[in-house]
Amino acid sequence: MQALRFLTAGSVDDGKSTLIGRLLFDSQAILADQLDVLARRAAGKPLDLSLLTDGLEAEREQGITIDVAYRYFATKTRKFIIADAPGHEQYTRNMVTAAAGSDAAVVLVDVTKLDLSQPEVALLPQTRRHSLLAQLLRVPSIVFAVNKIDALAEPGPGFAKVKAALEAFAQAAGLNVAATVPVSALRGDNVTQPLDAPWWDGPSLLQVLEGLPTTQERTDAPLSLPVQFVQKDAYQTEGAGFQPRVLWGRIAHGGVKVGDEVEVLPSRQRAIVAALRRAGDEVADAKAGESAGLILDRQLDVSRGDWIVTPETADSRTHFPATLAWLDTEPAKAGRKYWVRHGNRWVQARISSIDSVLDIHTLQPQDAHELPVNAIGRVQMEVQHALPVEPFADNRVGGALIVVDPASHRTSGALLVDAIPAPAEDDAW
Repeated sequence: MQALRFLTAGSVDDGKSTLIGRLLFDSQAILADQLDVLARRAAGKPLDLSLLTDGLEAEREQGITIDVAYRYFATKTRKFIIADAPGHEQYTRNMVTAAAGSDAAVVLVDVTKLDLSQPEVALLPQTRRHSLLAQLLRVPSIVFAVNKIDALAEPGPGFAKVKAALEAFAQAAGLNVAATVPVSALRGDNVTQPLDAPWWDGPSLLQVLEGLPTTQERTDAPLSLPVQFVQKDAYQTEGAGFQPRVLWGRIAHGGVKVGDEVEVLPSRQRAIVAALRRAGDEVADAKAGESAGLILDRQLDVSRGDWIVTPETADSRTHFPATLAWLDTEPAKAGRKYWVRHGNRWVQARISSIDSVLDIHTLQPQDAHELPVNAIGRVQMEVQHALPVEPFADNRVGGALIVVDPASHRTSGALLVDAIPAPAEDDAW
C-alpha cells in the first residue's frame, strides 16, 4: 500500500502538533535522544509532545505553529508522511502549501472552544476555512478529529452535537468526509488505539488513516507534461544527425511511450518520441505521477516552462475563470498586475474582474470588488501569454497557478482554474 500524505489543520491551540507528537510517540517513531530532550524539558511533568514538530525557536516561545513541519512514521500496514500546518489566520498560506500535495486532511476541532449549550453548535471560522481550502485543493479525504474530548463532563452527548454540526456543514459545502472521530491528543484516547467507552464503537484515528486511499493521477487521459529541465544527452542516439537533448518533467496526467507523436506548447511543433528515460534508465513507457525524460526524433526549441502534450488535445488561453484563495494582507484588486506561475513557467497576469467572494459562514457567494486576506472568491483572469490551462477538477497541475506580488515577491494567492467555456478568440494583451 502506498504511503499516505496527510496534513493536520484547524484553529490555533486545537492540538495539531500534540496530535502528531502522540502518533509518533505511540508508534515508537521517536529517537531516544529526542525523548531525552523532551524528558529534560518536562522536568518531571508530562511530556510536551507538541515540541516534536514545533522546531522553530519562535514556535516554542509563542506556543504556536508558524511553518509547516513534516514528519514520518510507519505502522505494520502502512507508511505515513505528516504535514503539521499552522492554525493562525496569518499563516493560512502555509496550510495551502501543505494541502496541495496531500492525500488527506485531518481537521482538528477543539471541543472546549465550542458552546455546547446551544441547540446548534457554531463551528470556528478556521475550521470552516481550512475544510473549504482542502476541498478546493482536491484533497481526496477529509477527517474531522474532535479533540480534547476528555475535558467534557459528558463526552458522549457533547461529541454527538459537534458531529451533527460538522455533518451539516459538510453536506452544505459538499465536502468528502471520510470520518468524524473523537480523540484526546494529550492523553492518547482514540488516537492509535480504539476508545474504550460505551458511547463510541468506531475506529481510532490511526485505523481511519490506514484505510484511506491515496491520490491517483489520471493515466487514461492525453499526455500532459510540464518541462522542468532540458539536459544535453551524453549519448548519441543511433541514426540521429544531431546531439539529442532530454526533456525532463513530471507527467501531470496521461502517459507516453516510445514512438508516440507529441506536441510542444506554445510553439505547436510536433515530433516523435525516440527514447524515454526514467531514473537514469531507458524505458519503453511512462505514466502520470512519474518523472520522465523524453528524447525527440528531431531538434526543437524546447525550454523550461514549455508543455509536452498529445497533439490537438490542449487549448491555450489568455482568459479563463478561476477560484482564487487570497493569502496576502494587501487585498486582491481587479486590474492590478501580478506574476503567475503555471507548471514551470512565469508570466505576467492581471485580475480582469472579481465576480464574487464566498461567505464561509453561509457558504453563499457575495458581491465583491476586492478580496481581503484569507478570502475565497471567483475571478476572471488574463495572462500575457497563452497558457494550456485545464480545469483544476480534471488536472491538479495544469489547473493550478500561484500568484506572486511583483513588488514584494510574496506569494499572494492560489489560483484554481474553473470549468472553461468553449474556445473563443482571445483578446490581445
